[in-house]
Amino acid sequence: MNEILNGVKNIKQEEYLFEFSICTLVTRKAEYEEMLASFFAKGFTKDTCEFLYIDNSESCTYDAYQGLNIFLKQAKGKYVILCHQDILIHDHDKNHLLARINEIEIADPKWGILANAGGVNIKWIGTQITTGGGVVIKEKRLPLRVKTVDENFMLIKNGTNIALSNNLSGFHLYGTDICLIAEILGFNAYIIDFNLIHKSDGNMDESFFKCRKKLIEKYRFAFRTRFMSTTCTRFCISGNKLTSFLYNFNIVKFFVRQYYKFFWPRHLYAVKTTYKR
Repeated sequence: MNEILNGVKNIKQEEYLFEFSICTLVTRKAEYEEMLASFFAKGFTKDTCEFLYIDNSESCTYDAYQGLNIFLKQAKGKYVILCHQDILIHDHDKNHLLARINEIEIADPKWGILANAGGVNIKWIGTQITTGGGVVIKEKRLPLRVKTVDENFMLIKNGTNIALSNNLSGFHLYGTDICLIAEILGFNAYIIDFNLIHKSDGNMDESFFKCRKKLIEKYRFAFRTRFMSTTCTRFCISGNKLTSFLYNFNIVKFFVRQYYKFFWPRHLYAVKTTYKR
């Protein structure tokens, strides 16, 4: 038995090389260096943290969806911080952040994303941030579970497989996208008490509304009602409880199968290749 298992790896709980991976898309290197200095001053030093960046200063090497997925794939930290280059850590330090993470871990082990701003629901927005003009915006009730997070500072628990969509692009609303992906995977997002300076107030230009349209279209299709078949059962999934109940009656599924039999024959799904059996 030992001879058979020789060279076969037994997977154990993953050990991370760093506490934090701090990842940034960089268009202005001087501003990024200022950001780094603020991290160093608050205890995020190179012995416990790795600092990863993508150089977009000369041209767009990767957009946010592509670049942040690369960070999430390559990061060796237990916690992955995806942040803008125009933030400054000025108030709280690394130990404060670790304390807030531990609080969430105890309260909800299924957390996946932490941030300093985001949408609670369609009416309420939570913000714990200092603007570039020095205005401090403080949320009274923290930590606060949210549906979306702002992109200026997002902390992802490594090992959760949380990532951004492969079929979206650009530099807007990826905080919304990553929260939706996290929720599908079974993880929750929270705003925590980690105040920092974010110099920019955002830019809702034409590209923002294009990204918004694409995101809505993507999830309208992703969350559509559909019939599923496995090797042993057939069923309907739907976000609508009544639809899910009615469409799972056998008589309904029978007529749906007849529809596919006559209008969507099997050959329509086949991919043409040069391989011949």
